[in-house]
Amino acid sequence: MHVVLYALSTCGWCKRAKRLLDDNDVEYELIYVDHLEGEEKDAVVAEVAKWNPRRSFPTLVVDDRIGVAGFKPEQIKEALNL
Repeated sequence: MHVVLYALSTCGWCKRAKRLLDDNDVEYELIYVDHLEGEEKDAVVAEVAKWNPRRSFPTLVVDDRIGVAGFKPEQIKEALNL
């Protein structure tokens, strides 16, 4: 399973999503969008928009097929089969 968490380093909801993944021993790639610049940031924001048109954070993507926008513990657990 490939899991990507798009987050902002200062976002409390993002920290909760990260904690949920950590507490359940989920391996994931963490991308702090606010730490990116220029074309790299533009590309990542465009990727987030595919899953979450509002471009809000956190946005979780599982296996390039399931996107969860916001901190929604039940939806996140369902997407990860927890």
